[in-house]
Formats: sequence, structure tokens, C-alpha cells
Amino acid sequence: MSEANKQVVLKFIEAMGDGDPEAAGPCVTDDAYTLAKGFGSFAGVRERDTILATIGAFHQLMPAGMKPEIVSVIAEGDRVVVEFEGNGVLSNGESYDNQYCMVFKLREGKICQVNEYFCTLLAEQKLWPLIEKMAL
Repeated sequence: MSEANKQVVLKFIEAMGDGDPEAAGPCVTDDAYTLAKGFGSFAGVRERDTILATIGAFHQLMPAGMKPEIVSVIAEGDRVVVEFEGNGVLSNGESYDNQYCMVFKLREGKICQVNEYFCTLLAEQKLWPLIEKMAL
């Protein structure tokens, strides 16, 4: 079970990096949510529809995608923890290199919860201005 869960999570991270919500969708339950830990504009809970919309927006923020470089994966029972580096070039030409640790909980082979840990300050400084422009 742990190995199967690990593969679902890695497929989800790949889809996130590619900005592909269609590939990410089958990996998450209908009631899935993420909780971005920390402070600032990115902190808080996002439910399934917002998760997938955010993945789709990644394609606009990083047209060439984010290249996740996996540092470690630990899978045990219904939990998978992935540490990775997320590297990409933003639509404004700036590089975006953040570090992530995500704790996934799975149910019946799909992701139902994710606790996200990343540098919210970097995201606030580099991503948030681009997101605000997209909202206009």
C-alpha cells in the first residue's frame, strides 16, 4: 500500500509541476484539501476545486513548468512525505526556486489531505504580484 500511495503522490507532484490539473484530478478525492502552513497570502486551506485551479494557474505563472527535484520520499501506511526543490522561470522572466516539504494523507489510493511547508516569504515576494495581475 505504501508503494502505491507513493506513486500516486509522485504523479500528483509531476502534474503540479507541469501545470496539468487533468492529470492531478484522478490523484485526489472529492473532499481533498491542502493546508499551506505559515503566514501571508498563500497560507490557509484550499479545497479540491481550488487545488486543481491553482495547478492550472501554475502553467500561466511558469510557462515552462516547475521542475520538481525530489530530495526524499518517505511512505508509511496512509502517509507519504516528500521533500523537493521546485525550480522554474516565472512568466516575468525571474527564476523561482523554492523548497517544499509536503505531508500527504491518502484514503483508498487517493490524496485526501496535504500539509504544505514552503518558504511563504519567497512565494509572497515573487508569485503574489503575478497572481494579483492575473486577477485584474
